[in-house]
Amino acid sequence: MSGKDDSTKKQEWLKKLEKEGRLKANPTEDHKIGLQTMQNPTRRKILKMLNNSSLSVVEIGDNLNLNGSMAKFHVEMLENALYVDRVENSEPLRYEISPRGEAFLENVEETE
Repeated sequence: MSGKDDSTKKQEWLKKLEKEGRLKANPTEDHKIGLQTMQNPTRRKILKMLNNSSLSVVEIGDNLNLNGSMAKFHVEMLENALYVDRVENSEPLRYEISPRGEAFLENVEETE
């Protein structure tokens, strides 16, 4: 994907978050939530799994040997911190990596 496509995708994503009221007004709070979320190795594994495809909470739990409530907890933390998004109109509900999640993998996780 070209840089222009990435930039357009990110801008559309930010507009969507703003419309939904999901953007944090305080950057310090946003960074704190992001850091707390990504310190957990299970959530980093989930993010890597979603980098290649969208998955349901059940599929995520099955892949990581987590019960449903633990898988849901981790996915909701990632969603709250804006690293993953719900796939609209999916049944069962599926999640995909967000531009922020992609940037995390590109800039942090894959360089370790």
